[in-house]
Amino acid sequence: MSFALILVAKFAAGLLADRLFGEVRRFHPLVGFGRWARAVEDAVRRIVGEHRLAGLLAWALAVLPWVALALIARAAHPLAHWPVDIALLYFSLGGRSLAEHAEAVAAPLAAGNLAAARERVGWIVSRDTRELDPAGVARAGTESVLENGNDAVFGALFWFLLGGGAGVLLFRLANTLDAMWGYRTPRYLRFGWAAAHIDDVLNALPARLTALTYALLGNTRRALACWRVQAPAWDSPNAGPVMAAGAGALGVALGGGAIYHGQWEERPPLGEGPAPDAGSLRAAIALVRRGTLLWLAVATGLALILHFTGLAHA
Repeated sequence: MSFALILVAKFAAGLLADRLFGEVRRFHPLVGFGRWARAVEDAVRRIVGEHRLAGLLAWALAVLPWVALALIARAAHPLAHWPVDIALLYFSLGGRSLAEHAEAVAAPLAAGNLAAARERVGWIVSRDTRELDPAGVARAGTESVLENGNDAVFGALFWFLLGGGAGVLLFRLANTLDAMWGYRTPRYLRFGWAAAHIDDVLNALPARLTALTYALLGNTRRALACWRVQAPAWDSPNAGPVMAAGAGALGVALGGGAIYHGQWEERPPLGEGPAPDAGSLRAAIALVRRGTLLWLAVATGLALILHFTGLAHA
């Protein structure tokens, strides 16, 4: 079997495992990594300091040993790359978990239980959700699905195709550190600089492929227009294209002001159309799922072309 067919077989197996089993309920590796990263942060801050180079050193100490371990595990036996790569992709994907969390918001929202919807959306977003109206809850949830569709699904798939198990592990750990350290707060403004910028670099191409995926599977013309006009106004170079294209594809109005860490932030608009509702949340879930199938189909098609033309053996 050619390298391309082996890679796409692992790709399909990882997607199937995520679909069947979802997120690991106990002893999730990323939870353990979070504890490791906090220990590394404490040690580096205490010994080296909290400047940018200290943050870069902490990032390297937190991430690179695990990537090296993945490479060693793959080389331990001629067939070890199969279970190692599939397991690493499965642990890095969050497609089913994302859908479950979003549906846990959509269901009470559709039923008119605003208190429960506020509580559940607070589990997946960092903004203050206590005073959100129904449209605000739907907006927060829909934005989270679109953005995490890149971080937890398409970005992971991209780096798996590019670098196998070690590649997807590098991406997922870097993304986790960005979520932990990449804040512009007094504590992390300097120390988290490396984590935020490394994640931006690793996500640059996947984010734009995610935006293109959303555009192709929704209202393409509107999605591309929103991406072109609205994305540059966002501080995040990667979240802007993803959410603008996603909102345009769905035909809803997202963005706008929200409370983060006790401070009101006025954010640029995303998309165009009516205010979102529970249906918008479910439409975002469906968009990510269709995108996943599209990626699988494209990866399979390319692998077959490479295999039958002999390029995969070159």
